[in-house]
Amino acid sequence: MRRMESTESAYRLLLSELKEISLLSSVGSVLGWDERTQLPRRAASTRADQLSMMAKLIHQRFTAPKIGEWLSQLEGSQLDADAKANVRETRREYDREVKIPESLVQEEAHVSVMAQQGWAEARKQSDFTAFAPWLEKIVQLKLQRAKCLGYAVHPYDALLDQFEPGETTANLTRVFESLRDPLVQLIGKIKDSSHKTPAEILERKYPVAAQESLARQAAAAVGFDFDAGRLDVSTHPFCTGLGPGDTRMTTRYDENYFGDAFFGVLHETGHGLYNQGLKAEHFGTPLGSAVSLGIHESQSRMWENLVGRSQSFWTFFMPKAKSAFPETLRGVSEEDWYRAINDVRPSFIRVEADETTYNLHILVRFELEQAMMTQSLSVADLPGAWDEKMRKYLGITPPDAARGVLQDIHWSGGGIGYFPTYTLGNLYATQFFESARTDLGDLDAQFAKGEFAPLLGWLRNKIHQQGQRYTAGELVKVVTGRSLSAEPLLRHLRNKAREIYQI
Repeated sequence: MRRMESTESAYRLLLSELKEISLLSSVGSVLGWDERTQLPRRAASTRADQLSMMAKLIHQRFTAPKIGEWLSQLEGSQLDADAKANVRETRREYDREVKIPESLVQEEAHVSVMAQQGWAEARKQSDFTAFAPWLEKIVQLKLQRAKCLGYAVHPYDALLDQFEPGETTANLTRVFESLRDPLVQLIGKIKDSSHKTPAEILERKYPVAAQESLARQAAAAVGFDFDAGRLDVSTHPFCTGLGPGDTRMTTRYDENYFGDAFFGVLHETGHGLYNQGLKAEHFGTPLGSAVSLGIHESQSRMWENLVGRSQSFWTFFMPKAKSAFPETLRGVSEEDWYRAINDVRPSFIRVEADETTYNLHILVRFELEQAMMTQSLSVADLPGAWDEKMRKYLGITPPDAARGVLQDIHWSGGGIGYFPTYTLGNLYATQFFESARTDLGDLDAQFAKGEFAPLLGWLRNKIHQQGQRYTAGELVKVVTGRSLSAEPLLRHLRNKAREIYQI
């Protein structure tokens, strides 16, 4: 009996400690959100010190010997399914974090703040040489991290695991190889098609205030709770969940291009809906956390593309868009608008890329990150390598660094290994969406009437509220009945191309 009480006590103490650590982490996230939305330029060094201190405290608490002792005791005990999942995932993260020296954790946190400020300024000036010293520091820190964590085959594997547990460079290479040639062939057919889209509609004047209003309407319509979240402006769009009742999204506005902000908001709304769908009572534990970044991206890509770029969504939403932009959209039919927002053509900016070319943008970054981690590519040579791969995969050359190598915030924040999760997200999203159609019936008829709650409820039940009960691979099998495949994504892209480009 005392053994059972001891087990119950150990589990209770573990959960209490995890929740306190998560509160510390959420405080750090507030500082991070503020850094990217409100921070005065001269405050960067102080904020770097603050976040470095928070990272130190969190690392100390999470890697304390008592957590390892509780885990060892619990692993030899009879536990229910919830407790088993919490112990399993905490052990995985604990075993990784104890390998990382406190000094490295602090330095990574400090450098990432300074580097992000440096990146933002360098991007404004389109000056890669101003950012290069920061990126060199980040690459060296990530090489140190990979060495501490260890890896069987490729140093990149150690970084991938942080974002997509269990993922490997070799497997992702196979994924991209299964997509690359079919995508290139499809893009070629679209290019040769005589059917063109009226994409210029998106490049008319769209006043920022009206864009913001419409984007907020769209986020609310699909289910985002603005009483438990915010929408603000930042250099690079992002979403962060600070805890139950507090999910922050950002976007950026271009008065002369509609797609950037609107679809960016729908993308971040997908992340926000996942955060708001996690069970509040499990906050701080694996059961109250997202499975992986790939699964998280599946939610953002689903709402942005499979819902937001569908014709049925605009059957419902086009009157609202015309009300927001009466002069700009005068005479524009729903059909023309649908074809315009689904225009396929190579472009410079990843976050503005269409569904078909998007994964080639990710392939560029995936290959460059591997090269930096094997040190076969120096930071100084990165702009040239970037441009070369853009020509190879997309047939275009960026005119400047801002629309090339400096466009993403990820590397400045230390997110090497993050980019492949976007492609995984696209794959997960389309496979989940096919299953949702099977379970829920005619989704298009629902969307056309503004009924998005059935899909959101399905996602809440099947994915959000599961937390980390399953690994990403297991979750896909549980939800869809089969392993992850590229075929649903390719089928979706081919069907849309056939519809719009008659190929």
